[in-house]
Amino acid sequence: MLKKERKISLLLLISVFFIGVTNCCKKDAPVEETELQKKIKEYNQSDEGLKDYFTLPGYFDMGVAISATFVDNPDKVKLIKRHFNSITAENDMKWSSLQPTEGNFNFTNADKIVAFAQSNDMKVRGHCLCWHNQVPSWIFKDGTATASKELVLQRLRTHITTVMTHFKGKVYAWDVVNEAIDDGSQVYRNSQWYTICGEDFIFEAFTAARDADPDALLFYNDYSAIDPAKRDKIYDLLVKLKAEGLVDGMGLQGHWNISYPSSSLIIDAFNKYKSAGVQLQVTELDVSVYTSNSDAEKDYTSGVAQLQTRAYERYFTEFRAFKDDVTGVTFWGLADDHTWLDNFPVAGRKNYPLLFDTNLDPKPAYFEIIDF
Repeated sequence: MLKKERKISLLLLISVFFIGVTNCCKKDAPVEETELQKKIKEYNQSDEGLKDYFTLPGYFDMGVAISATFVDNPDKVKLIKRHFNSITAENDMKWSSLQPTEGNFNFTNADKIVAFAQSNDMKVRGHCLCWHNQVPSWIFKDGTATASKELVLQRLRTHITTVMTHFKGKVYAWDVVNEAIDDGSQVYRNSQWYTICGEDFIFEAFTAARDADPDALLFYNDYSAIDPAKRDKIYDLLVKLKAEGLVDGMGLQGHWNISYPSSSLIIDAFNKYKSAGVQLQVTELDVSVYTSNSDAEKDYTSGVAQLQTRAYERYFTEFRAFKDDVTGVTFWGLADDHTWLDNFPVAGRKNYPLLFDTNLDPKPAYFEIIDF
């Protein structure tokens, strides 16, 4: 019995030894790279970026919306300089940032972004001069009473004149009025601007902008601009503004997702707007991985990445098809580590809408859109 036990023990020792050797060999064996890993390795050995694949006059400027803090982050600066030739201030040029109280302007953060752009030979898009959000309540008040139309329009003109004069020669294009068209059956959004001033606030804003800097390109900017009903209302506004020489471009925000909009909606919208005699820009592009506000939070799996890649490829196919009309495409954010969609429309739901991941590495969608 003892001999049998010793024999079993010896066999077990031999087995353990060979298992260890096998595992050791497995650990030392090279792991085959995935296709994405190979592409990222090649990417890291190059210095080409989006602006090298898409550039005027052949295609369009490639832009990105940033905050002033990005300028102090070396990794983000490196990514911005590699890929983009146009900069938009994500929040730092909005009214509440520039003139929170009447007559007190603060250009510190906006100037920082503009200086960064100028030092790196990048254009600057100004966003935005007149909007119903991120706008101080004092604009619409006269003491405790509601301000008159005349007072509101005067404040609007003063703000636009001051801001555009400050950045004259440094900002090549402005989103003058943002999101003034109603999503429903009405023509105009029932904002405080419209309640007090009617549509005159739109024309006053564009007139003030044209007077302040005649060389700047002036845009009307809106979301859901590919929706047929809203599209037609925006078109009618553009025609009115164009007739008075007040508008140069249409900004389609492009807050889209992995399944919407269809290519036909994009094509129809581009054709409609260009017939108004204006240039086109996609001004706030991101592609949400969620298609509904009720979607539960999910990880960025290979399956999700594949759906997003297909969506980005489809959208950029249409952008390239309209390269004679589209003069700029701006992403609303740099990478997935910082996106407004993490808190909108569902607060705290992590989203992954951009071309670069949370580590600032390119995602599959990046490689797809540059492969044409």
